[in-house]
Amino acid sequence: MALQDFGPGLWLAEGAPVTGAAGFRFPIRMAVLRLGDGGLVLWSPVQAAPGLVAAVGALGPVRALVAPNRLHHSFLGDWAAAFPQAAVLAAPGLAAKRPDLSITAEIGEGLPDAWAGQIEGVLVDNSIAPEVVLFHRESRTVLICDLLQNMAMDWFHGWRGLVARLDRMVGPEPAMPRKFRLASRGAGPALQRVRDWPAERVVVAHGTPVSTGGQAFLRRALGGIG
Repeated sequence: MALQDFGPGLWLAEGAPVTGAAGFRFPIRMAVLRLGDGGLVLWSPVQAAPGLVAAVGALGPVRALVAPNRLHHSFLGDWAAAFPQAAVLAAPGLAAKRPDLSITAEIGEGLPDAWAGQIEGVLVDNSIAPEVVLFHRESRTVLICDLLQNMAMDWFHGWRGLVARLDRMVGPEPAMPRKFRLASRGAGPALQRVRDWPAERVVVAHGTPVSTGGQAFLRRALGGIG
């Protein structure tokens, strides 16, 4: 679980695959975003392996841990224990799902004042898991948790492989799974704001990040929805 430099003030780390509903196993990725004062924001944290925790701590003080939707929460408690001074920020619905977590605040359209001009957010409402999509200005990176996915074509096997292909969970580049397209009807204005960001990079939790041409990619991947 080594940190990978992915852009100015941006690092990525892959975790061990996790098992979701119906036995689907997903590759997972987290991001570390640097603020102007040197503080760090951890997006969708993966397993808190000691080496990874140490590497993150060496980058600077951790200010916040972010759960972008109510599905990505399994490792928040471990990271909160490692960095007790960090705020725990959660998308709508997680506080009710995980009352055992000490969640500092629910985030949606409103982000911490300290992030102004550095990290922007858009709440993309849907009937599966409303998601807060972030834009890190220093690296010109959009971070999307589950609304875009692109595991390799051979990641799933058997009937899960068939379902994944039909749902567009696998493919040559990140795409919005069909279930999220259906669940996101009415989210057009929010997705338009995401498409309008001057992105160079796109990071997804499940699949290969996009390192160049981010805005053009987002216009392809998120077009015609809502």
